[in-house]
Amino acid sequence: MKRIILWLIFLPILLFLLLQMYFLLQICWWAKFNPSSTSFMRHQLEVLQEKNPKARLQHKWVPYNRISNNLKRAVISSEDDGFSEHEGVDWDAMQKAYEKNKKKGKVVSGGSTITQQLAKNLFLSGERSYYRKGQELIISYMLELCMDKERIFEIYLNVVEWGVGVFGAEAAAQHYYGVSAAALGPAQAARLAVMLPKPRFFDKNTGSAYLQRRSELILRRMNSAELP
Repeated sequence: MKRIILWLIFLPILLFLLLQMYFLLQICWWAKFNPSSTSFMRHQLEVLQEKNPKARLQHKWVPYNRISNNLKRAVISSEDDGFSEHEGVDWDAMQKAYEKNKKKGKVVSGGSTITQQLAKNLFLSGERSYYRKGQELIISYMLELCMDKERIFEIYLNVVEWGVGVFGAEAAAQHYYGVSAAALGPAQAARLAVMLPKPRFFDKNTGSAYLQRRSELILRRMNSAELP
């Protein structure tokens, strides 16, 4: 009986540690080599193929220097203005998100940094739970340990969702404006950045008044954004 109890205690711990080792090895590999897809991308492709078996994602990797600085500044201004300074987690933003969720009585905000969003996209599901949030924090610190800020941002900009089946800056620029990611102007970049929290919604509601107002605000903030 004691042996069974020990196994019931230590087996979950062992499995958890093995999972973390898997995540860490993957991250170390991606520090040098580009991921071809992410957990979130594969999940979205499955969803699309349930309706259309021939569905494919719009996605093309481009290096960091071929992504417009306008888009980089806009994304940082909109999603994580302290990106260049924090260590992967913004605890003040998470506290504000917790208080907002408590007031609303449901999870409406996560307070996630760009690093945390990348952690979720690379490995995790879209479910909202405290367990998933805890795993997201662990992976975020792994990312910051193994990669510099520029590499984290490069991967993020290449794999983040920007619409229905649209992933990465190059695909987004082509999908919405018919230009390369390198050619995005300030107003175009600001609009794309504002779409990130709800990309599938804004893909179908490009005339949203909120999208226009928020884009104008980000456009004014962009020049003060610090790039990695």
